[in-house]
Amino acid sequence: MTILNVPDMSCSHCVDRISTALREEKLDFVVNLENKTVGINGNDIDVSKAISVLDDIGYDAHK
Repeated sequence: MTILNVPDMSCSHCVDRISTALREEKLDFVVNLENKTVGINGNDIDVSKAISVLDDIGYDAHK
């Protein structure tokens, strides 16, 4: 699992928005609001896709 830091994630609305966007891309993920992270199960292509999706919806995500 690759852990992405998402420092702008601050509430349950953020979690819902992130989850919906990643689910639409059929990614396997775990969102942790307390740690402000998103874990991506998959290869480098999946991780890159997740970072791109998060960027598209306004969240800076990085390893």
